[in-house]
Amino acid sequence: MGKKASLALLALVVWGLQGTPTLAENSQPDGGAQQVLPAITPPKAQFGANIGDDYFLANYTQFMQYWAKLDRESDRMKVVEIGKTAEGRPQLMAIVTSPENHKKLDRYKEIARRLALSEGLTDEEAHALAKEGKAVVWIDGGLHASEVLGAHQLMEMTYQLVSRTDPETMRFLDDVIILLVHANPDGQELVSNWYMRKEDKTKRSYSDLPRLYQKYIGHDNNRDSYMNTQPETANMSRVLYREWFPQIMYNHHQTGPAGTVMFAPPFRDPFNYVFDPLIPLELDLVGAAMHGRMAAEGKPGTTMTEGASFSTWWNGGLRTTAYFHNIVGLLTETIGSPTPIEIPFLPERQLANSTLPFPIAPQAWHFRQSIDYSITANRAVLDIASKHREDFLYNIYQMGRNAIQHGSEDHWTNYPSRIDALKALIAREEPEISERERYFRGYPTKYYQLLRNPRLRDPRGYILPADQPDFLTATKFINTLIKSGVTVEQAKSTFTVAGKSYPAGSFVVKTAQAFRPHVLDMFEPQDHPNDIPYPGGPPKAPYDNAGWTLAYQMGISFDRILNGFDGPFVKLEGEVTPPVGRVAALPAGGAGYLLSHAMNDSFVAINRLLAAQQQVYWLKEPLSTNGKTYPTGTFFIPARAATKPILQKLTQELGLSFEATASRPTGEALKLRPLRIGLWDRYGGSIPSGWTRWIFEQYGFPFEVVYPQALDAGGLEHKYDALVFVDGAIPRRDRAERADDDFERTPQPEEIPAEYRSSLGSVTVAKTVPQLRNFVEGGGTIITIGSSTNLAYHLKLPIANALVERSSQGTEKPLPKEKFYVPGSILQAGVDTSNPLASGLPGRVDLFFNNSPVFRLLPNAELQGVRPVAWFASDRPLRSGWAWGQNYLQDGVAAVEAQVGKGKLFLFGPEIVNRAQPHGTFKFLFNGLYYGTAQAVKLEAKG
Repeated sequence: MGKKASLALLALVVWGLQGTPTLAENSQPDGGAQQVLPAITPPKAQFGANIGDDYFLANYTQFMQYWAKLDRESDRMKVVEIGKTAEGRPQLMAIVTSPENHKKLDRYKEIARRLALSEGLTDEEAHALAKEGKAVVWIDGGLHASEVLGAHQLMEMTYQLVSRTDPETMRFLDDVIILLVHANPDGQELVSNWYMRKEDKTKRSYSDLPRLYQKYIGHDNNRDSYMNTQPETANMSRVLYREWFPQIMYNHHQTGPAGTVMFAPPFRDPFNYVFDPLIPLELDLVGAAMHGRMAAEGKPGTTMTEGASFSTWWNGGLRTTAYFHNIVGLLTETIGSPTPIEIPFLPERQLANSTLPFPIAPQAWHFRQSIDYSITANRAVLDIASKHREDFLYNIYQMGRNAIQHGSEDHWTNYPSRIDALKALIAREEPEISERERYFRGYPTKYYQLLRNPRLRDPRGYILPADQPDFLTATKFINTLIKSGVTVEQAKSTFTVAGKSYPAGSFVVKTAQAFRPHVLDMFEPQDHPNDIPYPGGPPKAPYDNAGWTLAYQMGISFDRILNGFDGPFVKLEGEVTPPVGRVAALPAGGAGYLLSHAMNDSFVAINRLLAAQQQVYWLKEPLSTNGKTYPTGTFFIPARAATKPILQKLTQELGLSFEATASRPTGEALKLRPLRIGLWDRYGGSIPSGWTRWIFEQYGFPFEVVYPQALDAGGLEHKYDALVFVDGAIPRRDRAERADDDFERTPQPEEIPAEYRSSLGSVTVAKTVPQLRNFVEGGGTIITIGSSTNLAYHLKLPIANALVERSSQGTEKPLPKEKFYVPGSILQAGVDTSNPLASGLPGRVDLFFNNSPVFRLLPNAELQGVRPVAWFASDRPLRSGWAWGQNYLQDGVAAVEAQVGKGKLFLFGPEIVNRAQPHGTFKFLFNGLYYGTAQAVKLEAKG
């Protein structure tokens, strides 16, 4: 008898001696029978239904109650709260392992940390720790709450792990520490309650949800994992990258590709070039185990690689960010619904191949079958983690060690654009080399040396100077890194690197650390390959964004340091707060205070001051005082009795500083007024609107959510000064004219509770646009982003689509995907900084662009009050990502100011607030709100 079997038997004997009932047969819902501990409450006894029964969903309240009961009943399980959710619920994690492992949990946690960070260890010490340690495996559920399988398989999996006594389960518990994590408690409560609200179970549905299933960002809660804006994301990132450091994490999703049951790894190309090669290789290993177990258990219908669109290129999702931390990140997409469904017949899915080795026949499908597939996938992961425990523990150390080594010496990462340029050079210089010769002999190695140009080395680190214009936003950027486990240092005093002096307080991020891939990914441009299936064919869409370099998006000033360096640096042990600012002493009889326009947080100050009935002016001319010149756009705050205490609080909370001026500024200015903002939203919730709502709350903008019915009712000028329409709000044509009507169905009023009926409806050209015209012509401000810039065409402004091709007959049509395609990337644009809409911005700005609208101004546009504010000044504006046919962008306009009657309309084609990441372009939105509503005045010195 093997050692592990002996331990399992010994455990059973001990339980028996303690007087606990030993074994009982439990009939499983899938028809099998397992040995289980009868003291553990099965789901049916708790819920009155088995997990996976047709027409049944449990909500999060019930989930918590069940986990609490299992925690009391089992010594294999410990439930911990990892933080609160956006709606204030506890977010729970269950730690499941053997009772013996629970006694040494802190030790195993420390081993996982030391191996993952790879610091101060020899290979021999790492091997010893891997031998001693336990594999740590994360399994989550419920992230996308309408994908109800995730949370429910989590409940079933927990029950099986704490109740089953078969040898395999006992081995799992002995070898593995399993972290079972609920990823979106608020969402489960909403979705399950919505589904179960109807007594007639055949009419139950979780479609037509009335709002987003995460308070602000809905489905984008899987797009937040390097930004960590939402509490649920920050909670999970802390566990993953700062506390437990699992070697494998498994992220459950729904639904699988049509004609199959599940997608599971391996993933399709491309994978990202900055992470360790062990990541895709271990992904393939674990994926093979998942597919092999499905086949062994007679569970057909699992596809992989090109069977779906999922890749490992992108950073930002719950499982994808893991790759940049040397963690094997798994994703499955599985069909299923508590309301029975059908697997459709697709002929191409019936032919076995490398992407679908075991096809499934079309058939009726029940939720319990999906639960069983999920459990099989979970057990496959735990099985390989158990059998290869030491390998996974040692390999995460190896990847971290490799990262530290690469960050400590000259190292080069090869990118597609470099390879393409090299191939073009070879084609010019070596035209006589035939394809056959190339295949067998390759090219002269002198060309390889070009890839080792010293200027192309990866940086040894990055320095963020403390004297940059918006150091407060740079501090926010640093905190996103720290939340993701990145090591950051800060200078205690001035220092010099590469001949440049940096002030005390500057941040330093070195690449000689285990999470180097994540560091590079946040600072360096992404270089997505030209993924074209055949010459002249359409580009193959990436799974999500192609480029996202966060330092670019946030407008951070930093220096790339190519050689090793050091200085008076101290490691930051946690998130950093900016240093306290100062309110300069106001001389007797002084006029007031000055605030820089370059800082996003200045708008927090403005909003608080106006709410406190203080005055704020936006200077339209430079101001010379205090021996220096303050630029156009500087804010002037007249001194009143209540002013200084407000400013002092802002210095404490935000780190803002206020200069004093003895004399009152003179000349043209804008007097800012308290805002009444209307932010468009719709029934079910708009994700871009939710993100904007979150941003408004962070910066203290007063706003109301406004739905189409309220817009159509008119009288908007009595309620709002400014209206904001994010991407997806204003259509080009009304629904009756479009072919995609089926995808925009909203429920009938009688189908939903009365409290949600006022949010029904859509913005229409026929009914809503005339009200918007009245609003803006009467003096209101409208800000439009992305597709909502359609409003400009409805108002007959002198603009046109810049991304068109013209036929010989003079007709125009949009550029086809084969000629122009820019998916989720960062482009650089020139900016008219003399325009108040761009105040506080540099002359060039990085824009997040996702096949966004681009404009061409028609002749005499400026005479009609339509002016460009930002434009693409180059035929190669790509900064990070992928831009196929980017030459078409040259001279295209990205941002427009239009005078419409007495009001203003602002058009932003690119996503200036996308996912709350591009802090570098937030000022376009913030400026637009105040510039459009401000009162033009002329300041005069007081006599």
